Amino acid sequence: MALEVGIVGLPNVGKSTIFNALTAAGALAANYPFATIEPNVGVVAVPDHRLDVIREHIESEKIVPASVRIVDIAGIVRGASTGEGLGNKFLSHIREVDAVVQVIRCFEDEDIHHVSGSVDPVRDIEVIHTELILADLASLKKRAERQSKGARAGDKVAKAELALIEKILPHLDAGQPALTLELADEEKRLLREFFLLSAKPTLFACNVREDDLADLSGDTPAAQHVAAVRKYATEHLGCEVVVISAQIESELAELPPEEAKEFLAGLGVDDSGVGLLIRAAYHLLGLRTYFTTGPKETRAWTIHEGDKAPAAAGVIHSDLERGFIAAETIAFDDLMKFGSHAKAREAGRLRIEGKEYVVADGDVMEFRFNV
Repeated sequence: MALEVGIVGLPNVGKSTIFNALTAAGALAANYPFATIEPNVGVVAVPDHRLDVIREHIESEKIVPASVRIVDIAGIVRGASTGEGLGNKFLSHIREVDAVVQVIRCFEDEDIHHVSGSVDPVRDIEVIHTELILADLASLKKRAERQSKGARAGDKVAKAELALIEKILPHLDAGQPALTLELADEEKRLLREFFLLSAKPTLFACNVREDDLADLSGDTPAAQHVAAVRKYATEHLGCEVVVISAQIESELAELPPEEAKEFLAGLGVDDSGVGLLIRAAYHLLGLRTYFTTGPKETRAWTIHEGDKAPAAAGVIHSDLERGFIAAETIAFDDLMKFGSHAKAREAGRLRIEGKEYVVADGDVMEFRFNV
């Protein structure tokens, strides 16, 4: 399932450093604008403690986690929609991803240049949103011109598109991203055909320094910056905010797992920002996980929220979906409680689900099929 999350933000906010930590891909990270020109792409594993727990109970030889593709996109600057900086080049890269992580600088450091001369995370968010909205306005006006002839000739699709465009334009003109416009389900399906930049599902990643990560409840500049981003995200977009330290994550990426865990514990932090960010991005894409397990491997499989059992089987192989009969299913919590499929079956917790069953996140499944 090749869904992609794009990492965007102004230059010098820590995007590429975070990307490096996510993927260990060694993308160029430097203290000057446009260090990233062509987008770097990496595939990252989705951290999921349930894999290790299932493996212990079933005694599998190995585990295979779910994954998501991460794209590091060049820094955005004011005026990008009219060609400033890398202009339309970076806009086209955003258009190709399925969701967006906006990295927001929430740390003060005189040695690291800020393109606007000062640190103001809400201003930075609005710069990015303004450029995306302006690009969308130009795109929609061109689309409306193309569809007007068809609409006059009675083309139903052209008429529907024009009606939707007329609904979106005032919203964008008011400075609101398409993501926040309330639409009917049919309108949402049609909107996807427009590939609008400001309609991408979004989350914010607040980049703070190592010294600020453990305590963001005080009155430090970093705490104030993060609080401002959270307030903005809640009031304007209703989206999630993750706090991460690119500085720490770049160090953690070079450590063995046990040393990394000790390093985090020394900072008073339970989980790495990279782990939180990957899981948040995975859910932002509307993705969920089910598991298969056996002596050879325990594997996490990626599905969309709301997928039914045959579609989940099809992720493994199209033959399983085509010849689907039933799915032997147990919830993760039940498998942990009873310790094995046999004991869960005795307790009546192992279920046989049919074609209409909507797979739940964490289901452990075995498919029956006939081709």
